[in-house]
Amino acid sequence: MAEQAQENSPLSAAVADVANGVALALDGEGGSYALSALLAQDDRVALAAIRVLGADVLAPYALGLDPARGGADAPDARLVRDALAAYPPGADASDVSWWSYRGLAEASRAYLPAAAAEAPAAGAAGGGDDTWVRTDPWPRLSHRAAQLAALSLPGLAPALAAGLAGRTDDLARGFVRAVRRRDWLQAAGVGRWLVRAPDVPGTLGLDAGLVYVHRMSGGDPRVVLHTAAARRFPGGGPR
Repeated sequence: MAEQAQENSPLSAAVADVANGVALALDGEGGSYALSALLAQDDRVALAAIRVLGADVLAPYALGLDPARGGADAPDARLVRDALAAYPPGADASDVSWWSYRGLAEASRAYLPAAAAEAPAAGAAGGGDDTWVRTDPWPRLSHRAAQLAALSLPGLAPALAAGLAGRTDDLARGFVRAVRRRDWLQAAGVGRWLVRAPDVPGTLGLDAGLVYVHRMSGGDPRVVLHTAAARRFPGGGPR
């Protein structure tokens, strides 16, 4: 499963629609949230969009929203379950793909208990190794962390969060590098981890930096989602 939707494709359009809907819900706009209201049911493009965005499709439920889920056959639960079944990581999938897959399943259990989605155990054959969190040089670490920004939601992937919190300085370097390179999506993704990390350097100016990233992205839906999530799920220390 590709980690990024191609531009100007039906998949990229579906990803943008969901990302915008999630961001509106996180900002308290757009009324009640339901993933199923943003996507066509039983549509493989819709299921692929869920896999691209991962756990973020359920981010509004991390705020404590209590939609009428209606059991395991409720539309949102069914959509997530179908997406996991339709697009599991292949045997040669990257660690990022495995982490994203398990993160979506973990989010469904945490935020949509009726979904009861099954996920492969940590360390299962096919990938999901976490040694990169400790060993990757900071540019590659920042790239991977940004790809997995959806796992920065509360309660998800605690081992990954702890590992990245131990490399706050490296993530800060990655954030600055992404801004300088005008890679707004990577900057926003790294910024999500940093707002939840301890001991972020005060000289980084993270809050102002994320506002700048949002503005300079030109309304990129995924950047808008990341910056909305950064505002709604802060943590750590002074920034």
